[in-house]
Amino acid sequence: MSNKEVKAALKSARDAIRNKEYKEALKHCKAVLKQEKNNYNAWVFIGLSAAELEQPDQARGAYKKAIELEPNQLLAWQGLASLYEKSNQTDVKGDLADVYQKLLELYESGDKQKWCDVCNKLVELYRQENKYLEVAETWQKLIQRKQEEGAEKAELHQLWKKLIQLLKDSTQNQDNKTEQSLLTAFEHAVNSADTIPGEDHQNLYKDFIQCLSKSPHETARLEKACNDMMALYPTATYPLEVLCLHFVQSGTLSEEALQYFSRLLEMDASSGPGIIGCGIKCLQEKKYKEAVKSLTEGSQKTSQCPAAWHYLAEAQMKIHKHRAAVLSCNRGLEAIGSPEGPGLRWKNLILQLKAEALIKIADADAAEEAIKALEQIVDAGSDPVVLAIRGQAYLNKGLMDQASKISQELLLSHPDLAESHALEGFIHYSQKNYEHAERSFLNAIERKAETAEYHQYLGLTYWFMSDETKKDKGKALTQFLKAAKLDSYLGKVFCYLGNYYRDVAGDKSRARGCYKKAFELDGTDEESGTAAVDLSMELGDMDTALSILNEVTEKASTGTAKWAWLHRGLYYLRTGQASQAVADLQAALRADPKDSNCWESLGEAYLSRGSYSTALKSFRKASELNPELVYSIYRAAAVEQILGKYENAIATYRQILKTTEDYVPALKGLGECYLMLARSALDNFFDRKAVDYIEQALEFFTRATKHRPDVSCLWKLLGDACTSVHVISPNKVNVQVLGSLLGKNEDKQMLKKIDLLRLGGRCYGRALKLMPLPSIWCDLGISYYRQAEHLTAVGTDMNEISELLEKSLQCIKKAVRLDSKNHLYWNALGVVASCSAIGNYALAQHSFIKSVQAEQINVVAWTNLGVLYLATGNIEQAHEAFKIAQSLEPTYLLCWIGQALIAETVGSYDTMDLFRHTTELSMHTEGAKGYAHWVCSTLQDKSNRNTELYLYNIVQMNAIPAAQVVLSKYTERNPDDASAFTMLGYLNEYLHLKRQAADAYERAASLLKNSEDTEKYHTAMQNYGRSLCALGECDKAIEVYTSTPLTEFDGIVGVALAYFKKGLFKESISAYEKALSVAESEQDKAHILTALAIIEYKQNKVDAAKTLLFKCSLKEPSMESLKALCTLGLVTQDATLATAALKELLKHEKGLDGIYERCLIASAVYALQGRNVGVQREISKAIHSNPDNPALWSLLSRLVPLCASQKAKGGAVAGNVAHVLDVNHGKLAAGCHMLEDEKNNPLKNIQKAIHLCPDNPAAWAVLMAACHAENTVVCLNNTQPKHTGLEMTLVSTVSAKTRDNNLPSNYIQTLEDWCLCQAITSLEEADKLSEAEALCKKGLKSCPDHPALFLLLRQVQCKQLLQSHKELPDAILEELHKTVMTSSTSVAAWQWLAKVYQSQRMMVGAEMCYRRSLQLASQQGSWSGKLSSLLRLAMLALEICMANVPNEHWPSLVQEATTEALKLSSCPLATLLQALLQYNRKMGARETRRMLERVVYQPGNPETIVSVARWYLLQHLYAKDDYELIDVLIENAKANGDVRVLELNEKLSSSA
Repeated sequence: MSNKEVKAALKSARDAIRNKEYKEALKHCKAVLKQEKNNYNAWVFIGLSAAELEQPDQARGAYKKAIELEPNQLLAWQGLASLYEKSNQTDVKGDLADVYQKLLELYESGDKQKWCDVCNKLVELYRQENKYLEVAETWQKLIQRKQEEGAEKAELHQLWKKLIQLLKDSTQNQDNKTEQSLLTAFEHAVNSADTIPGEDHQNLYKDFIQCLSKSPHETARLEKACNDMMALYPTATYPLEVLCLHFVQSGTLSEEALQYFSRLLEMDASSGPGIIGCGIKCLQEKKYKEAVKSLTEGSQKTSQCPAAWHYLAEAQMKIHKHRAAVLSCNRGLEAIGSPEGPGLRWKNLILQLKAEALIKIADADAAEEAIKALEQIVDAGSDPVVLAIRGQAYLNKGLMDQASKISQELLLSHPDLAESHALEGFIHYSQKNYEHAERSFLNAIERKAETAEYHQYLGLTYWFMSDETKKDKGKALTQFLKAAKLDSYLGKVFCYLGNYYRDVAGDKSRARGCYKKAFELDGTDEESGTAAVDLSMELGDMDTALSILNEVTEKASTGTAKWAWLHRGLYYLRTGQASQAVADLQAALRADPKDSNCWESLGEAYLSRGSYSTALKSFRKASELNPELVYSIYRAAAVEQILGKYENAIATYRQILKTTEDYVPALKGLGECYLMLARSALDNFFDRKAVDYIEQALEFFTRATKHRPDVSCLWKLLGDACTSVHVISPNKVNVQVLGSLLGKNEDKQMLKKIDLLRLGGRCYGRALKLMPLPSIWCDLGISYYRQAEHLTAVGTDMNEISELLEKSLQCIKKAVRLDSKNHLYWNALGVVASCSAIGNYALAQHSFIKSVQAEQINVVAWTNLGVLYLATGNIEQAHEAFKIAQSLEPTYLLCWIGQALIAETVGSYDTMDLFRHTTELSMHTEGAKGYAHWVCSTLQDKSNRNTELYLYNIVQMNAIPAAQVVLSKYTERNPDDASAFTMLGYLNEYLHLKRQAADAYERAASLLKNSEDTEKYHTAMQNYGRSLCALGECDKAIEVYTSTPLTEFDGIVGVALAYFKKGLFKESISAYEKALSVAESEQDKAHILTALAIIEYKQNKVDAAKTLLFKCSLKEPSMESLKALCTLGLVTQDATLATAALKELLKHEKGLDGIYERCLIASAVYALQGRNVGVQREISKAIHSNPDNPALWSLLSRLVPLCASQKAKGGAVAGNVAHVLDVNHGKLAAGCHMLEDEKNNPLKNIQKAIHLCPDNPAAWAVLMAACHAENTVVCLNNTQPKHTGLEMTLVSTVSAKTRDNNLPSNYIQTLEDWCLCQAITSLEEADKLSEAEALCKKGLKSCPDHPALFLLLRQVQCKQLLQSHKELPDAILEELHKTVMTSSTSVAAWQWLAKVYQSQRMMVGAEMCYRRSLQLASQQGSWSGKLSSLLRLAMLALEICMANVPNEHWPSLVQEATTEALKLSSCPLATLLQALLQYNRKMGARETRRMLERVVYQPGNPETIVSVARWYLLQHLYAKDDYELIDVLIENAKANGDVRVLELNEKLSSSA
């Protein structure tokens, strides 16, 4: 190819590149290179085309080949630069910089603009690679070229600013040349600015100064820059702040620096550096508190200045705020950036200072932290001071060996160093080696005398040194004073100075000053604070003490400053400010919850405030924390005593006495508790219990007086205990008293009432000798009065009584003279003066009036004044006095009794109401007897029974039991009141308390036996005889009756009844005939004739009895005679007589009286007539008219099972209503034998009934039936029976109860026979066949012709044969048939025989037996018998159907029997049997599912029946593959806990 062709090819290549046909261009270039290998343009074109075709390696190679050929040609270099710029590879950046450098050379003499562009690119490339020195050099070349070109100042200024921006990021890793370039750039930029001064220029200057401040070696330059800027901008604080911080960081504070600080503060008082400088100045001038304040403020504003934090920590150390110093050191360490140069110096200083502060804190954790801090100090091993500090840290940590080793090394290497000797002294001091410590500290002081700590420890060494120095602490004082002089902030020194002045010099005032100073210096020094407060209180300066405590508590956080809270709490407690004391003591406990003394003090505070329960808890907590605190236990008992928890208090007091027998407060507390219990017992009329309590109170009071006979209150309490027996009957007071109290050597001596009262007087006298208080004079006077009262009651010599009353009067007058303003003394004087033996009513009236004047609200005095007026016959004045008392206190009992007595006197209708009200308020003998008298009077008046007054006063107000209760208490207190015992017997008779009535009448008769009023005695004996007769003690009754002349009607009738009950019919007839002769009224005669008729009937003279009863009814028939006649008809099964008598009875007897008996007789007559529905209707009508009569409801509940067994639940409801109306009725409330209702079933209800009536044999019989039913239900549910083995026990119980009750013999026989049969049945069902057989044979021995027992015996024997699973011989079956025929009227017997036939596969025979039982049940009208026979017949037929026997008789029998059963009752079992018949016929039919679902999902069906239906329904649904309904059924089974169905479901689902 010729040269021309080469040029043409190159031109074609250039055109192809211009047209972006790079591959075509490559072809042309390659053609050129084949001809001319070193063609520069061809290689350049190849490089350009390859670059565009993204072939960088080929392009780079081509460019480099071109550069080799022509190194000074631009095209290749430009192409290579363009290639590298497009490349993302980092390894080409170095090559690119070289390319840019070459381009700069090539452009230098040529195109200036391109040179500048390349220069910019090169600078940017260097900046990206963090080559700041190259950036600076390259950019400076650019500026230099611009200067040469004569660029303007503004352009150059921008270029210098650009350089600053480029180098600003290099501050972290720039070298000295780069740094100098940056500073040079700043200088040129600052100087080349156009607008000076100006905002941009000012900001630039700030940046320049900031940059200089980071250069530690540019101090002169920094100062010059700051001065220059200050000259230009005199109001700007920034240069001053930087300069000040520079001086702070440098650590050299010259006068010039201080001037800068002052100037800065003048310009900006809130400037952080200025404040720091001020603080440092204060530190130099030893104004440490001001320094701390300024440095704290300045450091917080300039937080990144480590030097400031160091100075702050140093100032805090000077005032011994060591923990604060540690925190400041930590902030300083955080502020240090890179620990190089000055930063390393400050780090070492701060770490050393931190270690010193931690050592001053003086605990093991702080020592450990100090050691860690010292380890961080660079070259710490070469500094002896740091080594000494490390030794102290080891010493604080308890590492004595390491500390001693460092001490020895320092003493050898630096013997002239004070710290070496000080460390040795600290070690000796900690080991209590005070002589060596003294020498070491003296050596340290010799070398550094201005260190206060050395003087302090030398003083402490002298303080604890030897006995001589202990006596003379002058040396210690000298050293303490020197230490205080050298360091006025050393609080511990002032504390020991306080100790010296207080304990040695005895100067409390100066000691307080020292303690106060110590506490001001160290607010955490509890010892100093406590001592300052205590001394202030001793000196009477309460304000100072309180101000110290207030200051501490205001600053204290929760859980701190316990001592201050405690002291202030105790101060408030002493000054009676209980609420504040509680708050402070609670705060103290937050700091230390286990301080038992604090808990004790808190208890006292609560007690003072009246918060007794919380006080009790506090005292108990104190005693728990420290069981040795006897006082806390005692106070806990005292609080329990205040709260009335006497039993608990007694137990606590006894706990104290176990450890401290002679602890008098506990003995006194025990006595007081027993005395309070005695008073409570007396209030409740428990006199014997009260005597026991008084005896124990006397014992403990006596023991207390043995130890402290000089305490007046103990003798006073002894007097109170002795005198408190005054209300008790003399025959109940037999009290054992310790012989020491009586001045005798015997251990104990028994005292009667009068002796005890006299002893009380002597005890009051002893108390008076010790402390002649007016209250004790009054108590002594009352004691003499009680003695006189007792002697008057027992009827002794009047001279002694007069003498005692005179003494009483004088003693109370003495009390009045000593304290004439006390209303109690005046009241007592009035009581004594008004007694009948003195009778000075004028003095009494005067005294009561004075008492009222002394105390306006004085209900007792007004009541006593009323009694005085009543006794003297001034009714109106008495009424007014009582009325005022009632208005003052409406619940005060005695004023109401007074009003009742007035009402009785004037004959008011309100008398009974008033007496009743007194018994409702409280118990009092006068009110009790008065009320009982009025109740008995009302009851004796037979004519008022239907009046509203009687119904209200007696019935509605429950008067008889209320009067009986209060009268029982009255007779306990007054055992010699015959009239009270007579009334009590009368009320007991009304309440059917026969034994109690007999005892009361007996006591009345014994009291009247020797009285002159023989008529009352005879009446009492007749009352006694009547009560004995009611008890069945007829012999004794006859004896009592015959001991009196029987001339009165009541007595003759009473002995006649006794003879009758004894079975002496002839004597009874004789007595009744005598009574008939003296009877005055026709009604009495009718009653006697009725009684004679009953006697005739008892002698089997029925016709004679009828004749007498007809004779009664001829004239004016009595209700009793008609009832007797009707009953006679019932007993003799004479329906005509019974019906006629009932008609006559219903004709004459109307109203509510006797409605129960009338209803009972009518029901019996209807039952005799076979009208069961009539029985139920008769009772229902009676209940409808009298729904609030519990007896009628109870009768309905008992008769429903007999006459309408299908309505058994209704009977249960009736029983429940009876129980609600009256707890004594309704022995069996509603209950069902279902496990779903475990709480409401017959077993639980009959148990409640037995608790109410344990003597009722019928209730025990029902319990036997309930246990049997419960066990039957349990067996149905496949669970274990609970009530087994009770049969014989219950049979025995019923027999015992029938013997104890006066019941008809035929009723007893029937009940016992039923119980025996029930027991045998229960034993048989429990498979206790041998026991059942033995019981049958035992019963047959006593009653061989008992068909029911014989049948049971055969049933038991047959069961044994059936259990062998063998066929029964015909002979045995014939014998069983004969046995059933002996009880042919028994439905159960035929059903049992049917079961036997069924077991032998004699299905037709079984059917005939069931039909026979059904016939019998229909004849007897037994609903339950008919239903059970029908269901059993249906089940027999269904069993044959399920065996698939081809006979249409059996399915029709199932259908027939179940249909008849459903007519009787909606019986779920009958429904189930029909469903199962349908299942057997057509298992898959829709009707089958419908019938089974009706049983399963019908609410209320028994679970045992539902479970069977559920079983068959599940199989039906699986047969139909109805999985949706299966899921519903399974959910139902789960909800009801049907395990059998769930197991079946698993089997069916697995096989499906």
